Amino acid sequence: MTAPRPLSILCEVTYRCNLQCPYCYNPLDLDRYRAELSTEEWQRVLGEAAAIGVLQAHFSGGEPTLRRDLVELVRSASTHGLYTNLITQGTFLDDGLLAQLKDAALDHVQISVQAPEEHLADEIAGTRVHTRKLNALRRVQETGLALTLNCVLHRRNHDLIEDVIRLAESYGITRLELANVQFYGWAYRNRTALMPTRAQVEHGVRVVAAARERLGRRMEIAYVVPDYFEERPKPCMHGWGRAFMTVTPNGRVLPCPAAAAISTLQFDRVQDRPLRDIWYSSAAFEAYRGTGWMPEPCRSCERREVDWGGCRCQAFLLTGEAGATDPACALSPQHAVVADWRVAQEETNFEPRRMPAAAKAS
Repeated sequence: MTAPRPLSILCEVTYRCNLQCPYCYNPLDLDRYRAELSTEEWQRVLGEAAAIGVLQAHFSGGEPTLRRDLVELVRSASTHGLYTNLITQGTFLDDGLLAQLKDAALDHVQISVQAPEEHLADEIAGTRVHTRKLNALRRVQETGLALTLNCVLHRRNHDLIEDVIRLAESYGITRLELANVQFYGWAYRNRTALMPTRAQVEHGVRVVAAARERLGRRMEIAYVVPDYFEERPKPCMHGWGRAFMTVTPNGRVLPCPAAAAISTLQFDRVQDRPLRDIWYSSAAFEAYRGTGWMPEPCRSCERREVDWGGCRCQAFLLTGEAGATDPACALSPQHAVVADWRVAQEETNFEPRRMPAAAKAS
């Protein structure tokens, strides 16, 4: 089939991070990503991305500000005409770095908080950083850069959703992402501890609806019901290999940030093939692109070009088959695998996200 043009690239420039968030989607085998692409390799990737039609470059990790060449990478992306977005937990965004990033033509910053109040936020992060994050929000506001505040919701903080919205209001945030945890990587390992209850999810829906009505255009609030509480799957990344690609710190190119979990696929590296070839003709990108791969009931479903079969990573993690119908769909033969998790699970402790040892900074 003819692949559509890619629109967005997620540059996971490092998996190093000073936090230990248990909901991180980074892969469990972090040690495999110790060898990171060089500055020159990332600059080549950004040029190749622009050449095949990509419009947006998102810099993420791990914590992307741990790359000493981040400003150079943002400048390179901007030079190639890409809209640039920095996805960060904010703890290293001092005035000097922000000034350099703005000079490099950074367009947007997304900063995350773990909870609206310090004690719980620091407990979830695994270190005392909440105050530094709030200072970063203030600094970014002062630069005039576009800013989004993000909070990943799970069982431990979901009841505080109203307080998160109030925190955003107090800082004049115009875009807030209330991102229900997605169960990949470390989040999948911590699924029992992180899974919200049905009562929490329903409460969240009501709170967000009321806040949207009250705030109107003053604040855009993104809130999506978790997959495990839906009856139809979401069009993950707008469909496999249709609009989005991720480049990992060691150069593997994935159709979505969690795709490395699919052990039955081999993902090409930017060191070995041009980005154009990987996008348009690699076996991994072709595997679940379009609708020809779909089993029943997806194949004959009227929504097959709406949700594109749902999430391949979720299907693999829950059924062992990446080509299975996403169990989030009520029509899936394995839907019970998801539905059973809607019943409150027994409380367990988090397993912190940890890198085995510090990788060499670039």
